[in-house]
Amino acid sequence: VDLGENKLDIMKACSKAIAKHTGKPESYIAVSITDNASLLFGGSPDPAALGCMYSIGSIEKSSNGAITSDVTDLLEKSGVPENRIYINFFDMPRANVGWSRRTFAG
Repeated sequence: VDLGENKLDIMKACSKAIAKHTGKPESYIAVSITDNASLLFGGSPDPAALGCMYSIGSIEKSSNGAITSDVTDLLEKSGVPENRIYINFFDMPRANVGWSRRTFAG
């Protein structure tokens, strides 16, 4: 799917949704979108999206569902049906996330 001139706005909206539903400051959120990717979903090349969210904590049923709903709302406007979006959530150990020359474990 080509997000065109809406790509940056969609990225910003994703960032705000993640911050809202995880309770983390937006300054901790990073969003990357690769539009126009070659993707086969359910054997079909029709518009689809795959997402991965990595977080130290804040991965739980209620926030995952709310983020999925908000992201789906954003992507549907670009022609991606709700039943062709997968988002995987990963709760990362502090020792497995690096930032600013160290990991969050120290």
